[in-house]
Amino acid sequence: MAKILVVEDDPAILMGLVRNLEFEGHVVSSAARGEEGLQLALDEHPELIILDIMLPDIDGLEICRTVRKEGISSPIIFLSARVDERDKVDGLRLGADDYITKPFGVQELIARVDAALRRSRMRDGTDRPYLFGDFSLDFNQRRLFRDQNEVEITDREFTLLSYLIQNRERALSRERILRDVWGYGYEGTARTIDNFITRLRRKLERDPRRPELIVTVRGHGYRFCDGAS
Repeated sequence: MAKILVVEDDPAILMGLVRNLEFEGHVVSSAARGEEGLQLALDEHPELIILDIMLPDIDGLEICRTVRKEGISSPIIFLSARVDERDKVDGLRLGADDYITKPFGVQELIARVDAALRRSRMRDGTDRPYLFGDFSLDFNQRRLFRDQNEVEITDREFTLLSYLIQNRERALSRERILRDVWGYGYEGTARTIDNFITRLRRKLERDPRRPELIVTVRGHGYRFCDGAS
């Protein structure tokens, strides 16, 4: 369950989104105008915002810009009837997490909402560092240490490693990793996952050619296994 804000000026779409999200167990606030939606976002700090770009007063891009300036990091999913790639790029650069073109299927939107919430909660991390072997992963500071020495790691590498650890001992397909870590809007391939796994193995494994932590599940994907579960 999550607290979600929907800002959409089409009454039929707005009602459908609210009903379906509430059916999924979420608590939903809604607005049909940009100014009202912006105020709700600032007052309520929802866990996720679904935001139409074309609104009758303040457009969705301006709302996104303002929300991010105010320090609200909740995932934002843009809705738009426009298919111009520039609109999508502008939205993502302003800090949106996903972009859905109208018309869309309700099940697709629900799946994207779930994925965005998983990524957000994964980024929030946990209170205590996770210890494995000589390493310590600090979820809150997003830092990796080996014997008290910090290991240089990119933001995407950290997110991927956190995801693997939080799903440790599970066989994760490349498709699921790509969906949950990179998001539905990303157009990469399974090769993207393989490249990042290789980079992580170089930093974590005693012998990257014989991995013990991030092991390959042949024909499927990968599994994190440190023997602590």
